[in-house]
Amino acid sequence: MITTATKRLALAAVAAALTLSLGACANNSATPATAPAGTDTAAAGGVQLVNEGKLTVCTHLAYKPFQFTDDAGKIVGFDVDLMDLVAKDLGVTQEIVDIEFGQITSGAVFASKRCDAGAAAITITDARKESARFSDGYFAATQALLVRKDSGIANVDGLQGKVLAAQSDTTGLDWANENAGKYGYEVRVFDDMPTGSNAVLGGVVAASINDNGVLYDYAKDNPDTQVVQEFQTGEEYGFNVGSDNEALQTEINKVLTAAKADGRYNDIYKKWFGVDAPTS
Repeated sequence: MITTATKRLALAAVAAALTLSLGACANNSATPATAPAGTDTAAAGGVQLVNEGKLTVCTHLAYKPFQFTDDAGKIVGFDVDLMDLVAKDLGVTQEIVDIEFGQITSGAVFASKRCDAGAAAITITDARKESARFSDGYFAATQALLVRKDSGIANVDGLQGKVLAAQSDTTGLDWANENAGKYGYEVRVFDDMPTGSNAVLGGVVAASINDNGVLYDYAKDNPDTQVVQEFQTGEEYGFNVGSDNEALQTEINKVLTAAKADGRYNDIYKKWFGVDAPTS
């Protein structure tokens, strides 16, 4: 006779099997931000990963061409391809979690063991280094100004009495807030780059400030807009990891150095930006 306790054990075994089955996601698929945290497991070189067989990477969509969803529903981009190199070197696959940008830059995703690394065109700053480790820089960036072509705005001086869009938790927002008094504009904060840029396209705001790479790409896809000015902020992107994860930081740096030496970095750069990577 099957007892109640035996039935409960059987049900628990079935539930555990289903959990393992559902956990086998495809490479570069987005995991909901509410997914449960993983537990540390060892990968190649002794790197500890939160999910077995996966390099779990947090990003914030959409930020084309660094990370975005293509027409087939796959998450692709410059950052994605670089982190695929790291995953391959570790002998695992990359799984991407789309989450609020501030959760990545604050290090919250590492403290909660949601992700192993952040790959979201993250500018390296002293403040961000206080809550996470950063890889070596892998992309030089600066801030830029997007406007409608018919706006008559040639630079930031033309924003007097107008509204400037900026993305939350970004260095672009920092620049906008620091210079609002000087140029006499109002700052309006948006959750992501596409929403702020679309507000320019729709005439809701006069201009948008964000990183130059994404705004040039946006203007290419939306020819009624244009980038009219860059601000030389001297920024550099890095991949971040938990403060206690020196092994993964070292691994990412190793892969970036090798990829730049053997041409893989340049191939990926040219794929997404149409030109060879800068040599200095």
